Amino acid sequence: MSTAAEKIALVTGANRGIGREVARQLAEHGFRVMVGARKAEAGKKAAAEIGGGGGRAEFLEIDVADGASIQRAAKELAGRVDHLDVLVNNAGILGDGTLTALNVGADIVRQTFETNTLGALLVAQAMVPLLHKAPDGARIINVSSGAGALGEMTSWAPAYSISKAALNAVTRQLAAVLRTRHIAVNSACPGWVRTDMGGAGASRSVAQGADTIVWLATAAPPTLTGKFVRDRKVIGW
Repeated sequence: MSTAAEKIALVTGANRGIGREVARQLAEHGFRVMVGARKAEAGKKAAAEIGGGGGRAEFLEIDVADGASIQRAAKELAGRVDHLDVLVNNAGILGDGTLTALNVGADIVRQTFETNTLGALLVAQAMVPLLHKAPDGARIINVSSGAGALGEMTSWAPAYSISKAALNAVTRQLAAVLRTRHIAVNSACPGWVRTDMGGAGASRSVAQGADTIVWLATAAPPTLTGKFVRDRKVIGW
């Protein structure tokens, strides 16, 4: 089990890309990091590599598109720790980058929402009991995208974009209900990052993409909640 002084974080989709970098940086900040992933081999490898770099990381099996998996993960985590300081809802999918709202299929929209939007909501619900026990207040960071900002949205990737706009609404709803319970909830836009999702031509490294997320998890004012943040600055929805 954990001690009250120990800082604990759970990052979903942490076996690669931005999630893995966030997990690595949080471990550098002294967190005991739960590397959430749906594939055990990839999750265990990422946790071992983060641990090999001097951080403390453990694999936690969780498929955010599967409600039963989320509940199992919450039960498993509650058996390992007595509180959770930070939840980073990072897991996400993008499968419609070449489509528009005129030809995107309902199956892609449903699958994208199940992971990017509903998954984040259900994970937050499942982890709230542990977040409530954080001795100094807790933080939830939902990894969103400028593609989900209504003021920036174009015709690109309709299912992904709409799911991220809905994720921002999840942030606002959670922030409103958790405001008096010392749990800050914010959306973070990492920018266009060189990952499997972002592609090799993206303008930002994974370290740059992780920066605002880690800042929200570690150094942002605890009164900052219900906001959309990019480059450590609040942006419009």
